[in-house]
Amino acid sequence: MAKRAVLLLAHGTPETAEQIPEYLRNVVSGRPLPQAVIDEIQHRYSLIGHSPLTEITFAQARLVEAELASGDEPVPVYVGMRNWRPYIPDVVRQMRADGVEEAAVICLAPHNSRTSVGLYRRAVEAEARGLRIDFTEGWAQHPLLIEAFAERLRPAWTSLSTEVGTPVPVLFTAHSVPCRTIQTPAAGDVQPRHWPGNAADPYAGEAKHTAELVAARVPEIPQWWFAFQSQGASGGPWIGPTVEQTLQSVAASGVKTLLLQPIGFLCDHVEILYDVDHLFRDFALQLNLRLERPESLNTSGTLARAVADLAKRGLARLKE
Repeated sequence: MAKRAVLLLAHGTPETAEQIPEYLRNVVSGRPLPQAVIDEIQHRYSLIGHSPLTEITFAQARLVEAELASGDEPVPVYVGMRNWRPYIPDVVRQMRADGVEEAAVICLAPHNSRTSVGLYRRAVEAEARGLRIDFTEGWAQHPLLIEAFAERLRPAWTSLSTEVGTPVPVLFTAHSVPCRTIQTPAAGDVQPRHWPGNAADPYAGEAKHTAELVAARVPEIPQWWFAFQSQGASGGPWIGPTVEQTLQSVAASGVKTLLLQPIGFLCDHVEILYDVDHLFRDFALQLNLRLERPESLNTSGTLARAVADLAKRGLARLKE
């Protein structure tokens, strides 16, 4: 029987603020960035002290491995990062050296996009010589993913609503992407695409649908909105509406307390620990709006079961 494994892919994050310049070069594929942008990102990292994305991702991998341990054979779970160590190519080479012949590959960004699935998939396939892979292209509506977010949202919403004495509304967010990356390619465009047919990039629609499904699992919520967060400082326009624009509209409608849940991220990192906990919260205070958020999924057992289910399905497809 072929030796099988699971490979989880994530964005990656540096360990220290001093590593930010090298990390950002990876993010933008070597394109030059203004020094002011580099300085600002270093400042944000210094405020939160450390981004725990890498260690949380490895903890998630161990939970998934435990979920898979009840099968006929142990299935090792590897972790590869696109923009930082351990880099995806290095991990795929290690898998081949370990004798892995078949792998279920899952991107820990559940919403399918050229900037997630496309780039991650190409990084794996470039080193997968002789390694048969099944790549999960998107899992934004997986029932266990939706339940994991609802499990975090429900107690936070109940506690905050009880504290303020009225049901509080919710703002769901997902990471923004450059407009150019989700536009339907023109005829003859050589940009590789990894979703079927001639439809547009599904990212924005999938993110909004995840929010709809999570909200439906917590029907007590009186009202909710959706926005894209953490727009970049380069690369032309990014998709919106922005969180800042939405907070202004929410505050203008008379809302005084708001719960924000990022449904585009599976664990704490700088876009939550700085963007939400510092930037958006301070912006909301200027609008006389209190902003809180639920705990991130991080080491949620329900999330681990969702990823394990995806892994089992991928490994089963490799047997077909």
